[in-house]
Amino acid sequence: MAKIIIKTTENGPCLVNVDGKTVAALCRCGASNNKPHCDGSHQKIGFKAKATEFEV
Repeated sequence: MAKIIIKTTENGPCLVNVDGKTVAALCRCGASNNKPHCDGSHQKIGFKAKATEFEV
């Protein structure tokens, strides 16, 4: 079974890692023009949030 870990980066997107490889960066600021994927908009709007990690 694949090991899936989701990491939220400080002031940035959620990174989805499958078996140690990042497969997606998901928007959590709400400003991306490419939802649900991150396009870097969090930097432009000054998004602030803490980093966390959990295993699925």
